[in-house]
Amino acid sequence: MYLIPQPKKITKIEGVYRIRYQDHIMIDSNCGSSLDEYAKILKQEIEQSLGFSLMIKRGKKKQNGIYFSICKEYKEQEYMLKVNTEGIEIAAGSDTGVLYGVQTLRQIVRQNGTSIPYLTIFDEPAILNRGFYHDVTRGRVPKLSYLKWLADKLAFYKMNQLQLYIEHSFLFEDFSEVWRDDTPLTAEEIMELDRYCSRIGIELVPSISCFGHLYKILSTKSYSHLCELEEPEKEPFSFLARMQHHTIDVSNENSLEFIKKMIEEFLPLFSSSQFNICADETFDLGKGKSKVLAGQIGRDRMYLNYVKELCEFLVEKGKRPMFWGDIICGFPEAIKELPKETICLNWGYAPNQRELESKKLHEVGATQYSCPGVGGWNQFINLIDSSYENIKRMCTYAEKYNSLGVLNTDWGDFGHINQPQFSITGLIYGAAFSWNTDIPSKEMINRQISYLEFGDSTESFVSLIAKSEKYRSFEWEGAVRYMELSIQGASEEEKELYFKEVSNLSNVAENNIELEQLVNELYESISFMNIETRKGVKPYIVAAEGMILFNQIGAIIGKREYGINSSIEVKEKELAVILENWFYHYKQLWRLVSKESELYRIQAVINWYADYLRK
Repeated sequence: MYLIPQPKKITKIEGVYRIRYQDHIMIDSNCGSSLDEYAKILKQEIEQSLGFSLMIKRGKKKQNGIYFSICKEYKEQEYMLKVNTEGIEIAAGSDTGVLYGVQTLRQIVRQNGTSIPYLTIFDEPAILNRGFYHDVTRGRVPKLSYLKWLADKLAFYKMNQLQLYIEHSFLFEDFSEVWRDDTPLTAEEIMELDRYCSRIGIELVPSISCFGHLYKILSTKSYSHLCELEEPEKEPFSFLARMQHHTIDVSNENSLEFIKKMIEEFLPLFSSSQFNICADETFDLGKGKSKVLAGQIGRDRMYLNYVKELCEFLVEKGKRPMFWGDIICGFPEAIKELPKETICLNWGYAPNQRELESKKLHEVGATQYSCPGVGGWNQFINLIDSSYENIKRMCTYAEKYNSLGVLNTDWGDFGHINQPQFSITGLIYGAAFSWNTDIPSKEMINRQISYLEFGDSTESFVSLIAKSEKYRSFEWEGAVRYMELSIQGASEEEKELYFKEVSNLSNVAENNIELEQLVNELYESISFMNIETRKGVKPYIVAAEGMILFNQIGAIIGKREYGINSSIEVKEKELAVILENWFYHYKQLWRLVSKESELYRIQAVINWYADYLRK
């Protein structure tokens, strides 16, 4: 029997308790109304897994059935789950603890049916705050239905925070220039999601970019004067430039007023007591309009003064500020000047991520979250093996340096090409490793996820999709940037240098043979899955086929432009047709979970390469 996250202590004895349709889900009469919602979650699980439903009641514990109670001797997130001849009991220190006991019981029911083994579980998290950070601004704006699905996944694996990264993809009342060519989230959608999350034990923490990464805002006619660089509105769109530029001009007294106005409109939509101002990757700070000020007080002081004022602004409003720690890690002592409530979000995404930043922040007394990543950005399929190593390390550092939380990130650089559901494996890594820092081997956790999440009886699905990481010859980011260099009129030398840097054509034929085999294995995997989870395989098939296509495109560019013979034969005009037909199916998958958002930008890349192939 697999349980994710692995409980801290589990004792098993011989025997099983049989759940019968006459049983009740009994809530102790002294418990609050939140437990009614959690009882409904369990009732729905039992009906779906066992085919019959149990009635929910309030009262005292009886022989047989399932019983919820609150016991003050347990900590807030601690719970006890006991199964014996008398039935099933979940006792916890709070409503939240009961919810975690319910989630464990749901996993047991899915695997054991009506015959629940006698056992006693005592469980609590190693790290109290366990969150997921989802980019909804640089390509995809998810549908509300998908965001609710995501919240359900977080709750199922005992996570308790969700943040959505927003630059421009919210329908701000007075900023129609910012979102006019997008399909933004609305206040009504945010409020509905906030209520939904609250009912299932998830804190929806607001997060908007307030310093760097303000491309859409600072490229408008009305607000371009607040940009550090001159005339950003005249710069043609570029995926790369959007990532690298568009920092707000801190020397302009109107900048803070503008950002505070955004925060004041966004803040009331959330019940959370926290707010993430981001403030990361301020690449242009002090290099343009604020260069004079930088010469007077220095870029570090400029950065700190701006962040400090925003943090104090939030504290005055009763909110706890968060911000990304990449800049302040260069001068960590300065964090002492920020309000004591401030949380520094310490991110690092390498599979061999060093612990230096975690240690430095700990030594200066910073309150920090450790923030790994699920390895999906710029990839058709997430980098499963790399994300395992990264999340494992960052969760280990979180425990070692007493991090207040773990926030596992899922970014959407260069158009968010990967289906967002592909991040579920990395999401589960973060949930499992932040709850119990006795971390299982990659092989073991992948087997568990394959069985429990994907319903794969062979327990091999995660290891199967992880293989794709090894077969990349010409990746999405490289394709996008090569296209942009061509459009922008870069020199042939610059294009050749970049192409050779990002492509690996020595084994492209072998890689595509392996990817074609992967596609066949994905089709075969469907027959070993639950009926409910089979629909999740097609997106992986389409993504693997996309990798094959771009490997072929890379081979064509290499041969046509730079004389690189990759021993792969492709009929170019036929490939253009295949590419366009592939993208038709890709768009269908996009629209299942995402609003239209920036699909048109992905379309522009596909069209450019189709036209290139027909030349």
